[in-house]
Amino acid sequence: MKHGLHAGSPAFRQAVLKSERLRIIVLGIIVAVFLIRSFLTLILWDRENFHLWLLSCALLSLFLLYEFFIYRAVSRAVRSGSDLSAGLRISNVIIETSVPAFALAFIYSTAIDPAYRPLANPSTLLFFIFIILSTLRLDPRLCRFSGIVAALSYLCASTYLGWHPAFRDGTLLLNPHKAVFGYAAVLIFAGVVAGAVAGEIRKHVDAALHEAETKLQVQRLEHDLDVARTIQQSLLPVSMPMIAGFDIAAWNQPADQTGGDYYDWQPLPDGRVLVALADVTGHGIGPALLAAVCRAYARTNFTVDDGLLDAMTRINASLSGDLKEGRFVTFVAAICTPGNSRVELLSAGHGPLFFYTLRHDRFDAMKAHGMPLGISSSLVTDPPQMLELDLGDMLVLATDGFFEWENAQGEQFGVARLEATIRASRERPASEIIATLYSAVIAFSQGTPQKDDLTAIIIKRT
Repeated sequence: MKHGLHAGSPAFRQAVLKSERLRIIVLGIIVAVFLIRSFLTLILWDRENFHLWLLSCALLSLFLLYEFFIYRAVSRAVRSGSDLSAGLRISNVIIETSVPAFALAFIYSTAIDPAYRPLANPSTLLFFIFIILSTLRLDPRLCRFSGIVAALSYLCASTYLGWHPAFRDGTLLLNPHKAVFGYAAVLIFAGVVAGAVAGEIRKHVDAALHEAETKLQVQRLEHDLDVARTIQQSLLPVSMPMIAGFDIAAWNQPADQTGGDYYDWQPLPDGRVLVALADVTGHGIGPALLAAVCRAYARTNFTVDDGLLDAMTRINASLSGDLKEGRFVTFVAAICTPGNSRVELLSAGHGPLFFYTLRHDRFDAMKAHGMPLGISSSLVTDPPQMLELDLGDMLVLATDGFFEWENAQGEQFGVARLEATIRASRERPASEIIATLYSAVIAFSQGTPQKDDLTAIIIKRT
C-alpha cells in the first residue's frame, strides 16, 4: 500500500496476510452455504434446481480459481516486499464486485416475474458482502469505486433480465422499475460508507505501525547506547593506582547512557603516575566519542621525556583538528611521585580546582591555568603548578555537574556545599568521600533529574 502506509515494514506485510486470510475465511463461508444448498438440491430433486446448481458450480469454480490467482499474486508481493500494480488492483475490484451481477443475471427462478427478478434474487445481497470486504484494502478510493462498479453491474444485470427504467409521472417509488434505481443508489452509498470506514481503519493502522516502528527504533537506539555505554565504561580504569603516600579514588556517572566526562590514570616509565580528568562539552553519544578520542590522544602523548606542558600542547593540536566550532574539552592532569609529597598540576580550562589543607582546615579554589583544549591550534596556558601535600591534604578534581545540580526550587548545590561535605568527611578514605559527596548532592536535588555528567577524582596525602 502507498499513501502513507508503512508498506515496507514487516508489520504491514503481516497485516496484508491477515486481511487475505480473512477474505479466504469469508469465501469458505460462502462455499459452505453453497454446499448446504447442493445437499438440499439432491434431496429435493427438481430439473430447474439442478440446472441452477450447475450454473452456481460453474460460477463458483471460476471465482475460486480467480481468487486463488489473486492470493498467489499477493503472497508473492508480500514475500518480495513489492506491491501490486494499480491495474491489477482496479481489475480485481471490477471482477470481484461484478460476480453478484453474473449470479443475478443467470441464476434465477423462472417462477418470478422478470420485473421483480433484480429485486427478489438473494444474489443481490452478495454486492454488500464484497463492498464490506473492500474495506480490507485500506484504500477509500477503491471502496467507493467498488460501490460504483456494484451499482453499474447491478443495472446491467437488471437490464439483461428485462428491466427498463420508468420515468413516467405517478409511478410509485416501490414500483420495480424505480426500485432498481433505489437499489443501485444504495450500493453507491454503501461504497461511500465503506470508503469512510476504510479511511478510519487506515488511520489506525498507520498510527499503530508508526508506533511499532518508533518503539523498534527506540529499542535499537537504546541497545546501541547500552553498547556505547559498556564500551565507554570499559575504557575507565577498573582500579585506581597504588602510590606510596597517596590515597587516590575516582568515580563517574554520565547523565545519559553515555557521557562526555572521563577519568584515567597511567604509569609513566620513571615510576611516576599521571591522573587525568576531562570534560567534553555536552553529554550523550557525540561527546562520548570525543572523550574516547581525547583519552587516546592523552595516552599517546604523555611520556616520561616530556613535561605536562609539552604533552598537553600536542594533545590540543590533535583535538583542534577534530573538534567543530563550539566544541572544546576541559582537561586537567596531575602527576604523583611515590613517596614524594609534591604533585604537579596543569589544567586546560577545567576549574575550579579544590585544594584542601588539613593543617589550616582551608579550601583554596584554584582557577584553570589555560584555555580549554580544541579551541585554538596553539595552547595558551601558564606553566604547570607544583603543590605540596602534607598529611590529610587533598586535591579535589570535579566536573561542574556536582555543584551546578539544581533542586526543585532552582537552587544549585554550589561550591560552598561541596566544600562543606568534603570537610565533614575529610577523615574518611578518598572513595568514601566521593560517595558521601554524591549522596549529599542526591539529597539536595530533591529528586530533580541529573542534567550533566558527574566525574570526580580525589588525591589524598596519607
